[in-house]
Amino acid sequence: MNVQAYLNRINYSGPTEPTAENLRALHLAHLYAVPFENIDIHLGRPIVLDYEKLYNKIVSEQRGGFCYELNGMFGWLLTQLGYKVRMLDARVIGSDGQPGIDFDHMTLRVDLDEPYLADVGFGDAFREPLRMNERGVQVQSLGSYRLDSDGDLWTYYEPDESGGLKPSYIFNLTPHSFEDFAEGCHYNQTSPDSHFTQKRVATIATPEGRVTVRDTRIIITKNGQRIEYPIAAEHDYFRALREYCGIIVDPTPQSC
Repeated sequence: MNVQAYLNRINYSGPTEPTAENLRALHLAHLYAVPFENIDIHLGRPIVLDYEKLYNKIVSEQRGGFCYELNGMFGWLLTQLGYKVRMLDARVIGSDGQPGIDFDHMTLRVDLDEPYLADVGFGDAFREPLRMNERGVQVQSLGSYRLDSDGDLWTYYEPDESGGLKPSYIFNLTPHSFEDFAEGCHYNQTSPDSHFTQKRVATIATPEGRVTVRDTRIIITKNGQRIEYPIAAEHDYFRALREYCGIIVDPTPQSC
């Protein structure tokens, strides 16, 4: 990995030594620079968990990705900077209240003076790493979050529409290799039951909120206010990707 090129990609020029404050700064920088997106899935371009290929996509091509890509690359960057990082298997809680498949999501444990949960691949989630030793609500600038554990099972809670907290994913602390997530990655990019195959989405955090480009609309949230704009045509969709998320991609579909 060219570490400096990655830091340039996320517009980061601050200190990188393994400290909680530097981890927080790197986490925020990544969220503000690299979008969560599933565009390749809808263009028939297989996503393979290969470090060099994903580095080229995210750093050289200035693209984003979904959880395996984003957290895989962020974890690799942190490791190159001297952080102790573990990839963890998480299962996302569906609308029916049931967890998804094993290796449904990748999240990261980072051990410093205490353990932290880091996640730059879950869309509209926590902006700053969460302290894993803290069981109370952790208040951040744009939301409140909580971690809880019952034996080996951990639960991440995030805000719901009523102003409370809802369980969003469960995980355990068993460390895994990148290759362990290959089956989950394949499922989420090919199964008709995966929400990643059903709709296109690209979304990126901003200091004041978030910008999201979906199939037919642009959603801008700023300081708690939400504005939506329709997308009239397919060429407007790819223009919106470029304008709002910095994604420049050949829209020609490919066969898997």
